[in-house]
Amino acid sequence: MMDYNIRGENIEVTPAIREYVEKKIGKLDRYFNETPNATVHVNLKVYPDKNTKVEVTIPMKDLVLRAEERNQDMYAGIDLIVDKLERQIRKHKTKVNRKFREKGELHEYFASASETAATAVEDEEELEIVRTKQFNLKPMDSEEAILQMNLLGHSFFIYTDAKTDGTNIVYKRKDGKYGLIETN
Repeated sequence: MMDYNIRGENIEVTPAIREYVEKKIGKLDRYFNETPNATVHVNLKVYPDKNTKVEVTIPMKDLVLRAEERNQDMYAGIDLIVDKLERQIRKHKTKVNRKFREKGELHEYFASASETAATAVEDEEELEIVRTKQFNLKPMDSEEAILQMNLLGHSFFIYTDAKTDGTNIVYKRKDGKYGLIETN
């Protein structure tokens, strides 16, 4: 059973919005053999320029589905989110079911349904590594890592933190600011 945690930022979550979200995301049930026990986290945000952002996270036992969408129309954003989540499910369906079979579990996580040939081909695609790079991580601080990343014109940069000796990653966010991922 899916429970819904719907939060609004700069918007009141009306019964109509709640019903629309539950109806649309509830359609994802058809991709599973059993309705997953999960809490669907939905964040709705309205910006001063009237654009909206919809974020959906569905953490399950062996899988986390997550998508976000910005759109002028919140209802259109919710529709696009469901499309993104469906693509994620179709993409991972074969791989996840194969993993369950290898573990020796009798049931499959995702339901099998008649699909178009295009979807079947998409499901069978393997993740292919087309290039491998090796390099030494230079000790530095996050500011120097950001400078290096910008000099290289990359969207992320991996480095060894000079203080903690841990491997960290700096990255450029969609809003133009920077993020830091620290490892343990």
